[in-house]
Amino acid sequence: MTLIDTKQPNGASATTAAARPTVFVDGASGTTGLGIRERLSEQSDVVLKSIADDKRKDAGAKRELMEEVDLVILCLPDDASRETVALVDDMGNRAPKVLDASTAFRVAPDWTYGFPELTSDQAAKIRVARKVSNPGCYPTGGIALLRPLVDAGIIPVDYPITINAVSGYSGGGKQMIASFEDGTAPSFELYGLSFEHKHLPETQLYSNLTRRPIFVPSVGNYRQGMLVSVPLHLDTLPGKPAAADLHTALAQRYADSTYVSVKPLDNEAAKGGRIEPEALNETNQLELYVFASPKYPQAVLVARLDNLGKGASGAAVQNMRLMLGFAD
Repeated sequence: MTLIDTKQPNGASATTAAARPTVFVDGASGTTGLGIRERLSEQSDVVLKSIADDKRKDAGAKRELMEEVDLVILCLPDDASRETVALVDDMGNRAPKVLDASTAFRVAPDWTYGFPELTSDQAAKIRVARKVSNPGCYPTGGIALLRPLVDAGIIPVDYPITINAVSGYSGGGKQMIASFEDGTAPSFELYGLSFEHKHLPETQLYSNLTRRPIFVPSVGNYRQGMLVSVPLHLDTLPGKPAAADLHTALAQRYADSTYVSVKPLDNEAAKGGRIEPEALNETNQLELYVFASPKYPQAVLVARLDNLGKGASGAAVQNMRLMLGFAD
């Protein structure tokens, strides 16, 4: 597979082998772990450490390896992540930094949320953090759209938000991937209709919303790529803002961002009235759109990203580099 724009910017490619920080990816056989390892294989300024397959569940062997590395990236189920973090907590000053890709710690008060673009000082917080939780793919899009508008007072904190989203099947784990690839899965389906999707708590918390959003995710019969959309009735918002007001708030928030871009109101997708989810695959980019019509007081906010890139592995490598002191 050819990777595009996955090597994070840095000025340390000439770092000597002895000085290079060391990283252990625990759970490297899943989609996120594999994506991280593939991205790290393109970087010359970190050393990737591994554990033998027959030692993966050996707590003693894992602890011994973690004592030798600067940072461990956990790509494990929630319970396994908690067990490994308990090991790290018991290591004292020999403990590595931890970047967790599960949902286990995303709303934990003693963990730093790994969305560097969340606020102007979030990247700085990640740089000095010992424990960072990598965001979920859907929340990355939803929070990126909502947080600047809530901070600007355009969307009230108690506004009834609905978030719709579609992802490729690679975000659903091994069982879902197998069902789509063997042809037994439907072409398209809604899910999370119990209103208990695991991404809801972090979406609400980091969007600064006091009212729980309605979140309706879906999966399509394609491998990767994601659209997250938020419909808004502009005439129900305080001050009845225009689409240009929403766009300005988003553009100002991400003006200096390397990976998040806000597309012009008159972009090609807006002219055609449609947008597809796969354009950013194999990148760490996130695009934000405001779709609106001069005829109706309505708008649809849309985030486009690769659910395996900025939604998972790409974001993890971005966070890893911040935690190790490299440029973001």
